[in-house]
Amino acid sequence: MPVAICSLKWDAAQDGRQSVTYDSDGYHLVRFPYGAGEENYDPWHMHDPAKGGGSSAKFPQPRSGLIWPSHDGWGVLSALVFWEPDGGPTEYRTRFVRDPLGHSTGYDSTATTDSAPTRGSQFRSYVWQMFVHPNTPVGLKITARGAGDVRVKTPITHAQFKLAIHTDVLRP
Repeated sequence: MPVAICSLKWDAAQDGRQSVTYDSDGYHLVRFPYGAGEENYDPWHMHDPAKGGGSSAKFPQPRSGLIWPSHDGWGVLSALVFWEPDGGPTEYRTRFVRDPLGHSTGYDSTATTDSAPTRGSQFRSYVWQMFVHPNTPVGLKITARGAGDVRVKTPITHAQFKLAIHTDVLRP
């Protein structure tokens, strides 16, 4: 079965710190640098700075958080997020979002995961599957919440976001 893949990686030590800024939905769209790197892989140009606007985007602009599927198909989304140790959050949430910036079909969150903190840094991985389409970008959004559901701007230190599109989906 043919598979089209986009693999993105951001790391604070290599790419510089990423400011956690919360959008109106209470989540931060994780941004990824453009171009090749040790874990970045994008031969189908799904993380193209020219997509989604009139001019090319640059990291860390919001559009650098989008993957534009290259094909219609069954998408397997996966993510990895590391947060710095911080005593403020009482929960960490992550979600995959179709069209997080409202460029095409409108914001549609799916697969929100909520977890309690452990001691030390917070390391989480996520997987979700859904149909994807070329004109609807997908993004990875995160939030850290404290007592009373207050948003805490806990820094992240590492993130990966991947999309594997199975393009040969059988139909009855």
